[in-house]
Formats: sequence, structure tokens, C-alpha cells
Amino acid sequence: MDKRLTLTALALLPLPLLAACGSESAGDSGSGNVGSTTTKASVTGVRWKVDSLTVGGKTEQAPEGAYLKIADNGEVDGNYGCNTFGSTAAFKDDGIDFEAARSTEMACDDVPMKFEETFARTLDAGTFTAGATDDGKLTLTTADGDTVELTEEKLTPLYGTKWLVDSLMADRVSTSLPEAARGKAWFTLDKKTGTLRGSGGCNDISAKATVSENKITLGQPRTTRKMCSDSLMDAERSFLEIFNGTVEYRIDHFAITLTSENYAGIGAVADK
Repeated sequence: MDKRLTLTALALLPLPLLAACGSESAGDSGSGNVGSTTTKASVTGVRWKVDSLTVGGKTEQAPEGAYLKIADNGEVDGNYGCNTFGSTAAFKDDGIDFEAARSTEMACDDVPMKFEETFARTLDAGTFTAGATDDGKLTLTTADGDTVELTEEKLTPLYGTKWLVDSLMADRVSTSLPEAARGKAWFTLDKKTGTLRGSGGCNDISAKATVSENKITLGQPRTTRKMCSDSLMDAERSFLEIFNGTVEYRIDHFAITLTSENYAGIGAVADK
């Protein structure tokens, strides 16, 4: 019986994780090894990009966006290629066992859907041994010899990255950037000059930017004075609300959020 459970398509909401089953807790790890030469510590706390699956001797390349991340406490989150999922991992002597997963249920094109069905079944197949290498590669292998090939994803650097704004936040509620502003609103931080520069979608913007721990203090913004469509100007005004104050930033690999003390903010993704 397939243990995979599904949720309705609430893709933007965080997924609750299932509690670990059996007599071992998700974080238990016996000897601390999950493979002959691989430790639990070398597998957890890393966002692993899924490269490919080999099942029954047939290899499938993973679609863009498929990943797996296992926290130190055994909580799992990931993406099958289309739908996101949450689960738990039980660390046993020389192996990892993924418990039943909950996922969103969005319809995507045929190729990712076929891949994610195989990926979901494979993770549900039993205990995996793990083999990690020094160059950031990881192979998960079932008792039947099926494999999941993964590569460590590095965090996108705060400085020097062109961040494309894709969402706006007001009163803790996040909304997508208006269509007219997509690809036009962006910012980048320059460590050497201590500045932020970019565009609100219509006008060029620059300001002093001082980074301290997980916070950025932004000075009074300087902007050009062009007039654009109402939707562009509205998005730009929302962007400008984070300036002349301190925002908290959080980077999640290819995405960043900037949130002010009054819960105004923006979300952005790295321009590839």
C-alpha cells in the first residue's frame, strides 16, 4: 500500500510534518552512521538538489526544482519536481527510513508528474544507505539497488546577487507582485560601497545599506522621477516602504525575504 498522503493544493502554505513512527524517534541514529563511510551529520542540514533517479535499471533526470532536505531532528521537506512534500526520517544503524509523506496536489505537465510519482514511490520503498562524497554529492540506495543521486545546493550570497522581487508583504500577508512589475523590480547589495541599488519597477532606487547579523538598515531612498502605470507605481510604493529603517532578512537558498518591524516587506529570488 502506498503510504503517500496528499493535501489539497495549498502550495503557499507550510506543510505539517508527520510524527515519527515506531519505537525509534526520528532523530535516533544508533552508531551515527547512515552508510559505511557516511555519517548522519554529513547528510542533515543540507538542501540537496535531486539530479536523477535510477529505478529498475532505468534512469530519469530530475526536473528543475526537485530537492530534499533533512533537518537534524529528522524533519524532512522537499519538492518532487512539481509538488512540495513534508515527512520525517528515522535514522537507524547504517540507514535512513523516510516515513509517509504529505504533499500538495497540483497538476503540472506530464514529465515532472511522471518523475515525481516515481520519486515519491522510491522514498517510500524502505531503508536507504547513504554515500556522501567530499565534492558535495550524495547517493541514496535502496536494498534493491535503486538510487537517488543528489548534489548539495549552496546558499545564494547576499552581496552581489541580483534579486528579482516577486512578492510584497503588508500586515503579515504576502501577495504576488503585479504582472506589470514582474522582472522589472529588483535590487542588489554592494558590500564595498555599503549601498543597495535597483528598481522599483518604474524608477531607479539607491540607498545606504548597513548589514549586521540578520538585519539590514536601509537609509532614505533616492529615486528617479518617472511616472508609470498605476499598477507599477503601486508596487513601487510598497517596495519603498521598507526603506529608511531596519529590515530582517532571511535567505533560503535561491530566495530572500526582507521584513520590516511593522511587517511590511518583499520577497525576491536570485536572477539566474
